[in-house]
Amino acid sequence: ICSLRTYLMVLLRMSHGSYHMSNLLEYENKYYDLGYNYIIGLDEAGRGPIAGPLVVAGCAFEKGYWHPDIDDSKKLTEKKREQLFQVIQEDALWFSIVVISEKEIDQKNIYKATQDAMLTIAQSADCAYCLTDAMKLPGYLKPYEAIIKGDSKSVSIAAASILAKVTRDHIMMELDQKYPEYGFKKHKGYPTKAHLEALEKYGVLPCHRKSYGPVKEKL
Repeated sequence: ICSLRTYLMVLLRMSHGSYHMSNLLEYENKYYDLGYNYIIGLDEAGRGPIAGPLVVAGCAFEKGYWHPDIDDSKKLTEKKREQLFQVIQEDALWFSIVVISEKEIDQKNIYKATQDAMLTIAQSADCAYCLTDAMKLPGYLKPYEAIIKGDSKSVSIAAASILAKVTRDHIMMELDQKYPEYGFKKHKGYPTKAHLEALEKYGVLPCHRKSYGPVKEKL
């Protein structure tokens, strides 16, 4: 009975892994079949927080690349993201990480800041096709597709989401050391109850986004 149970569990894992692999290679395979052999994925981290920068990343792998642990960064533990952060940089044919300051976010608005950064990365890559996580790239001269929930459908976008998320988390850890009373280590700049209470008690920091409602109210 035990051996049968183990066998069934192995089959289940294999089946899940096969589905996960096909799901994350859906768009890469689609464009590989059309002759686009160098594909980059783009994603961001930090559109929702009221403090800290926005980080946008791009990543390209060799044709057919897949890793069983690479997935949407939001589905992974912090420990797993840190591990994959190193793996992705080692395995990628090319990657780029761009940090957008709070000042630029306030000047442009978060959507335009994200879009501009993605366009900059896409234009700097010598790629044949570009996949973005739901972001359109007006003015981009090469073929691309903006995919809804792309970080769950493309290994390239998922890898970019991990690069962006881990980079941003590292920055927020540094801000936590500088301003420990704000709790950036825990909430990463998102408007949690603890963050809003700290904002009320200690005031606005240079790293807060001045155009965001909760911060704007305190100015």
